[in-house]
Amino acid sequence: ALTLVLALSALAEPDPAAGDSGAAPLLQLGSRGSSVLALNRRLDALTYLRSDQVSGLFTRATFHGVVAFQKYSRLVRDGIVGPQTRAALREASRPKPMLTRPGRRIEVSLRRQLAFFVARNKVVRTVAVSTGRRGYATPSGSFSVYRRERLSWSLPYRIWLPWAAYFHRRGIAFHRSRHVPPYPASHGCVRVPPPFAREVYGFARLGTPVAVR
Repeated sequence: ALTLVLALSALAEPDPAAGDSGAAPLLQLGSRGSSVLALNRRLDALTYLRSDQVSGLFTRATFHGVVAFQKYSRLVRDGIVGPQTRAALREASRPKPMLTRPGRRIEVSLRRQLAFFVARNKVVRTVAVSTGRRGYATPSGSFSVYRRERLSWSLPYRIWLPWAAYFHRRGIAFHRSRHVPPYPASHGCVRVPPPFAREVYGFARLGTPVAVR
């Protein structure tokens, strides 16, 4: 609890480097220092980062964690921590599952472009994803993981899909992608950013329920 209080305080305080204006600096890819450490701790507490991803560096994991938070909070999805995102982080609470039911599961929000990993009816990880674009929409409904491959070959698109966990018989899977924009962009699969792909694969065990809404 004390660590969380200190992180919130660091997010609220202006940085001395900001000069007389007292305005906190923008935090973005490449930023570093105590403010970034406080940001990463806050993202970890809110399920947008893992504890092993917490440092004083604004990494790709931090970027995607910020985007996920912005998606959930209905903010501009730019991965930059400015005044609005900073204020929202101070007031935020842990995301809640979309559904109320027992058991481990993965929930995908097509509107928010987020995947929630749920255990004991609590969100344990929130990941920014990119689902199917127009004409290739990821189908909504209730499914389950039926196949997993660390490196899967897509016959239709002739591309390797790392850390693939299939949940729809049309060949739709969670998989790692280097291109995970903050909007639907795939051919139907759920693209996962590289810093979270292996974790998602580990959670998506065979038979894991998947709810797409």
